[in-house]
Amino acid sequence: MSLHRNGSGSTGPQSPSRRAVLATMSALPVLAATTTPAVGAPRTPSLAAATVTVDPSATRQTIRGFGGMNHPLWIGDLTAAQRDTAFGNGDGQLGFSVLRIFVSEDRANWSREVATAKRAVELGATVFASPWNPPAQMVETFVHGSQTNAKRLRSSMYGAYAQHLNDFVTFMRNNGVNLYAISVQNEPDYAQDWTWWTPAEMTRFLRENAGSISTKVIAPESFQYVKSFSDPILNDPAALANMDILGAHLYGTSFQNFPYPLFQQKGAGKELWMTEVYYPNSSDSADLWPQALDVGEHVHRAMVDAEFQAYVWWYIRRGYGPMREDGQISKRGAAMAHFAKYVRPGHVRIAVTANPQSNVYVSAYKGTGSRVVIVAVNKGTSQVSQQFTLLNNASSGVSSWLTDGSRNLAAQSRITVSNGSFTAQLPARSLTTFVTG
Repeated sequence: MSLHRNGSGSTGPQSPSRRAVLATMSALPVLAATTTPAVGAPRTPSLAAATVTVDPSATRQTIRGFGGMNHPLWIGDLTAAQRDTAFGNGDGQLGFSVLRIFVSEDRANWSREVATAKRAVELGATVFASPWNPPAQMVETFVHGSQTNAKRLRSSMYGAYAQHLNDFVTFMRNNGVNLYAISVQNEPDYAQDWTWWTPAEMTRFLRENAGSISTKVIAPESFQYVKSFSDPILNDPAALANMDILGAHLYGTSFQNFPYPLFQQKGAGKELWMTEVYYPNSSDSADLWPQALDVGEHVHRAMVDAEFQAYVWWYIRRGYGPMREDGQISKRGAAMAHFAKYVRPGHVRIAVTANPQSNVYVSAYKGTGSRVVIVAVNKGTSQVSQQFTLLNNASSGVSSWLTDGSRNLAAQSRITVSNGSFTAQLPARSLTTFVTG
């Protein structure tokens, strides 16, 4: 059933300075120049181990960071200690560099978001926000399939809704938090419990109203990275001009659907973020192993196959999340931290052999100077030996950290680099992060 509504509605004022302002906010376009062809495109596991060649000129996307959602209204705020565990990057901390917060339809709740967001900013994190519903007076009900009380934004309220989002941006700024971006709508295509949007409605809002919003705009945050929802935005130049970040959720999305050729074709100058997921489920303890190792592969696939620049978990603190309810880092959290602690904002992914041998997944990133970060996931039941060759890198050795069934981010003995190469042992069912220097 089409949800398109007739009527022109009202449009918000176009801000002539918006693009100029955003140009100063360190956008990280996903389509980085690639001076060397991607080495790791094939996904077919090899029978024999292939050397992983790390060439710093084989650049792909620039990384914004890794993080999660804080939702004080629904499950209570993070404590001061938990904020530091999440966004600090010392021993026993996750190293998260992205925080997602909630835009309540009720302004009386906005102050709940401030404390954690301010601390995250102090610790260097990027903060963005997502709404679930517009204010009640902007919404109407309609029939959506078998749902007789479905909600949608009134066609006459598009401009007012843009102002509502802008007001939240202003509120957070006045309270010490400069939001990097704000979303139009959380999961507009899976909205039994919140507000539905059609692709046409989302495209119209971006085209006619999003230009008045004073920070970057995220859309469409489809629950399953449904390309038919974002294709119309990419194919509408006026709407695309007012979308700064294509945001997606990965609930039930198969790895084969991670790549997005149309975005690669039309998304120049835009960012590509994975803004919400839990994986593989929300029913099991985050400390189950090797189940938590699946998180390591999922992050790898999001970086390599999908080329996302940000990876954002659902609740930061939850029994199935990166931080347990007691504030301790879980096994799933340790898997995320293998990326978050070492692949920092501004690092650039390097295209390498992503699947050098059966059950082994490798991604690599370059920082400033000679810093290179390599994350290796071994999902196999046996230890394997893996060789790495570093091109144009004079590092004499690499430091490494290991997570397996009995260890979390355990520092390992330094490995010597000889003639630009080193060989590492990857224990069964493990994640290992290597850092040059």
